[in-house]
Amino acid sequence: MAHFLDLSGHLSRYRSIPAHMKTLSLSFWLQKRFSTIFADSHHAISTAEKERQLDKENIKYRERSQLFLKDLPWYAMPDDQVLARLEVDRNGLTEAEAKKRLHEFGLNTLSATKVRSPFARFFLQFNNVLIYVLLVSALITGLLRHWIDTGVILGVVLINAIIGFIQEGKAESALEAIRKMLSLEATIVRDGKRMSIFSEELVPGDIVMLASGDRVPADIRLIDVNSLSIDESALTGESHPVSKDVEPVQMNTPLGDRKDMVYSGTLVTHGSAMGVVVGTGDMTEFGRIGQMINEVKEITTPLLRQIAVFGRWLTVGILAVTVFTFIIGTVIRDYSIADMFLMCVALAVSAIPEGLPAVMTITLALGVQRMARLNAIVRRLPAVETLGSVTVICSDKTGTLTKNEMTVQTVVTPDRLFEVTGTGYFPAGEFYLNHHMVEVYKYPELEELVHAAVLCNDAVLQEKDDTWTVIGDPTEGALLSLGMKAGIDPNVQRDLEYRISSIPFESEHRFMATLNQDSSGTKFIFVKGAPETIIERSSDERTETGKRPINPHYWHEKIREIASSGQRTLAVAAKKVSADKTDVTFGDVEGGLVMLGLFGIIDPPREESLLAVDQCHHAGIVVKMITGDHVETARVIGERLNIGVGKPAVTGAELEKMDDAELRRVVGEVDVFARTSPEHKLRLVEALQANGEVTAMTGDGVNDAPALKRANVGLAMGVKGTEAAKEAASIVLADDNFSTIAGAVREGRRIYDNLQKGILFLLPTNGGMTMVVIAAVLFDFALPMTSKQILWINMITAVTLCLGLTFERPEANVMDRPPRNPKAPPLSYYQIWRIVFVSFILMLAALLLFNLELRRGQSIEVARTIVACTIVVGQMAYLLNCRFLRSSSLTRRIFCGNPSIYISMGILAVLQLIYTYAPWFHDLFDTASLRPQDWILVLAMGLGTFLIIEMDKAIERFLAARNGKPDF
Repeated sequence: MAHFLDLSGHLSRYRSIPAHMKTLSLSFWLQKRFSTIFADSHHAISTAEKERQLDKENIKYRERSQLFLKDLPWYAMPDDQVLARLEVDRNGLTEAEAKKRLHEFGLNTLSATKVRSPFARFFLQFNNVLIYVLLVSALITGLLRHWIDTGVILGVVLINAIIGFIQEGKAESALEAIRKMLSLEATIVRDGKRMSIFSEELVPGDIVMLASGDRVPADIRLIDVNSLSIDESALTGESHPVSKDVEPVQMNTPLGDRKDMVYSGTLVTHGSAMGVVVGTGDMTEFGRIGQMINEVKEITTPLLRQIAVFGRWLTVGILAVTVFTFIIGTVIRDYSIADMFLMCVALAVSAIPEGLPAVMTITLALGVQRMARLNAIVRRLPAVETLGSVTVICSDKTGTLTKNEMTVQTVVTPDRLFEVTGTGYFPAGEFYLNHHMVEVYKYPELEELVHAAVLCNDAVLQEKDDTWTVIGDPTEGALLSLGMKAGIDPNVQRDLEYRISSIPFESEHRFMATLNQDSSGTKFIFVKGAPETIIERSSDERTETGKRPINPHYWHEKIREIASSGQRTLAVAAKKVSADKTDVTFGDVEGGLVMLGLFGIIDPPREESLLAVDQCHHAGIVVKMITGDHVETARVIGERLNIGVGKPAVTGAELEKMDDAELRRVVGEVDVFARTSPEHKLRLVEALQANGEVTAMTGDGVNDAPALKRANVGLAMGVKGTEAAKEAASIVLADDNFSTIAGAVREGRRIYDNLQKGILFLLPTNGGMTMVVIAAVLFDFALPMTSKQILWINMITAVTLCLGLTFERPEANVMDRPPRNPKAPPLSYYQIWRIVFVSFILMLAALLLFNLELRRGQSIEVARTIVACTIVVGQMAYLLNCRFLRSSSLTRRIFCGNPSIYISMGILAVLQLIYTYAPWFHDLFDTASLRPQDWILVLAMGLGTFLIIEMDKAIERFLAARNGKPDF
């Protein structure tokens, strides 16, 4: 029976894999189980113990098998040595050997992560020391059979838990997002036959065939290549496809420079290839990144750390005051233990700011909505506030600071150098010569150069919803966009001069050639490729009036000049051939070409990024560029964006040689890091955090995911970002625009300011009511408020008046001041004084009217209702004080700028009137109706509170000015 249950569990674990894989997996299970059963007849060890031992042996065997291949430098080994090491030839593995290796290495899938269940996430909302005090209070009132008090307290706790559960959202699923990037099928060779299998079944040693458009299914060492180009941007951050070949590279070559390797999850953009699998599942680069994501621990936000510390101290203080009051009441005042329990419950309830979690959640949630309008989609609520304290932004280059779209910026002819405006594939821009805009048709050599680049081209530009994208090689897409800027329609031109034959680009010869014929029957060969290759094959160069012998020195000088500006260079040449020519061969382009010109191509910075970077610098935020691109390109883009100007750029290879102490020093001095790997990005973020920086990390690729998760704020690109990056990040930029970050930082600072105003407004309510309860015990008079009434005031002021403060506009100097110190205490000395002072004023007003009503012969219910109304009206008055923490509220500004303040005051007034006059509220909260003359006294106390606090603010401003302290 135990074996049957184990068998059903085994089948349930493998129900998601293909049917024939289940059969294979089942056979392994049966083999293992029967060997155990037979062994039991000869040994005294139990079946369960045998199974555990065998499971452990299988796991260890699989780990040994994976370790045997995991760290081998396949990229540095010749292809024949790789095949020999994997014991395979070009005919592939046999089916028997493939099954054996599948058992050894497991499925080609990434390890699953354990996700918290909704049930667990809900109960974690109660993991708060303040909530524990409330729950104990509920328990005590329940034991004393005060069920209404118990129900109200538990209701408040439950509401806070529900709000937190809803706002937390879905759990982490970055590894699942990476899994989706693996292809569903792979074309392989086994037993000398080509076949298609599920990519999950790939094993080390499989021979895989790749073609244009395929997603690479595993880590593969190439053994045969035909014009192969791979888009590795999701893995390395490289801004353009990388050409591949089969020649090994040196040991310790960075990931982005391993030309003989292709990696799982990357995309074949051009050509075809054959390779042997050297890594599957967790052994792949994607798998390694997935393990890094799983191991990375998220950093809690500055606000949550401050609130946690504040909550602990507040809890200790509340318990100390409660115990002290209990001792005073029972020992000195001779109260019964039951009565003092009720008083202490009221005291604890009055001191705990039950509305604080709700205020924080509502404020952050409203900030999420505003950020969404700024194209910043918040996935984790606390990240909204953390943006306000960010001191360093680590930005990826490709797709973040730049458009991730290749653009021709420089065009060189034999006599002139033209500059081209516009960014990306959008075909809008002008040509400039010596800083003066020119018309292309006035320069025949320029027009002929652009015309040839359009015809010697396999890419297609397409428009959808005002967005231009390229199908094919991004560099060729940039040439098509250039042609459209020059007034050439690629589709029309290809029809007028149709292609007869072509030589595709291959890394061996480094050029592409086409044979085209125009409407008159004239035929031309157009050649596009590496400048050095084209110059060697050219005998002449095209000038404005004709042609002349080529000047190689001139062209090499221009190549160096363009390359020094971070641009890639591409050359174009042409050759007229006879009308009977029907095919283009390598012999046709060996020589006799006419050099037409050079193109300088780059992934340019976003036009708005420079302004955004300057805004960040002005706000005291350092911007660092961390990219997988070439160091020269990164340096040039950085200088254009005012990042790292006059400072050296550091490469990933240099980072490898640094220990943690040196890295912490370097990361504080250097702003541009190039040729970085996922480990480098993660180390840089950790080094910055070790230096005390609050770090935001932007990125779009899988390689960015570990650093995005580790950073205090992870910012992923929403348009071109991978799902893995989005899931690892706390904020997604819907427009992939770095400038959105500056707006988000401004919003984050505004949210923190409003949170601080909310806390400073809310705490005096609790302080005032706490003082009221303590005074009642110390001076031996009736309790002015019950625990139910205290909870009512706490919740309604939190969700109405505090809510109005969340709509306050940002301060005028919000982006002119440096980031706040994350190590600073949550409250300054002045703010603590304000809380104590306002609490005392509210207590004094409440006790004064309470005793006055009792002396007039009013009932205890009427007196307690007046106390509640006095505190509520006092809070309304204090709300107007809080809109301007130090500057005077006795100005016309108090009536404008935030209508939500008066809407919330109106809602609170209605709720308090219901509390005072509704009969069923009388039964629930032990209240009574008030007379008009009672309200006159209450309103007078509110006005007095407002004026007294304004006097305190005036004194504080005077003292600050005398001591030369800045206003805040």
